[in-house]
Amino acid sequence: MADATPYQDLVGSDAPAAALAIDYPHGHVIPPHRHAYAQLLYALEGVLTVETQDGRWVVPPTRGVWLQPDVDHQVSMRGDVKMRTVFVNPTFLPNLPQHSCVLDIPVLLRELIVSAIGITPDLQVGTRDWHLLHLLVMELRSVPVLPLYLPLPADSRLREICQQTMLYPDEQNTVQQQAELLGISTRTFHRLFLRETGMRYGHWRQQARLLLALESLARGDKVIDVALEHGYSSQSAFAAMFKKHFDISPSRFFS
Repeated sequence: MADATPYQDLVGSDAPAAALAIDYPHGHVIPPHRHAYAQLLYALEGVLTVETQDGRWVVPPTRGVWLQPDVDHQVSMRGDVKMRTVFVNPTFLPNLPQHSCVLDIPVLLRELIVSAIGITPDLQVGTRDWHLLHLLVMELRSVPVLPLYLPLPADSRLREICQQTMLYPDEQNTVQQQAELLGISTRTFHRLFLRETGMRYGHWRQQARLLLALESLARGDKVIDVALEHGYSSQSAFAAMFKKHFDISPSRFFS
């Protein structure tokens, strides 16, 4: 991937991090790849969907996804995306998040990311640019982790059910019906799903619907259409669940 090569200079560098700006059109997909560095993916506009073998993150504006080094991932764009990427020098990793996750991006961190664009790794300790990058990394240590992750089971039978749910989020199959499709009891289904994902199926499906709805809202779809297409009986029911989860109404989320 061309976007990784400018940061090979981080090896042996005194720079705490390096940043890059790339804009992508709606629907663009960066195929599976990996980086030797931990990476923060952040969009000034649009929504990023980051997928790995273990699950997927949906990343709206004001959020960013933190990826550990050497994690295979694919990135899809929902809406026109202004993406900003930060690669972190390995020597600064011990006090940063130890698992891939979604992070809140407050105003200060956002401005630091924007200001870091174009600073090259060949800088001296103590310069203004070095302090700016150091502050950026320090801020990453204090931002909260957000529940915008959808785990995917390794079990092929459960994974197929999850993939169908993501393709058809408005389907209303009960846990009993899903268990019957697999030829197992409801109790066994619950136990397997919880073991594989850490979530009960009902909670997982609710999370999937909300995260998929974010992608549709990013395209500019009407809230009522998004609600019905993602299994909600009305716009008000969707808005109530959305506000409970994200603490803001869907109509104001991207405004």
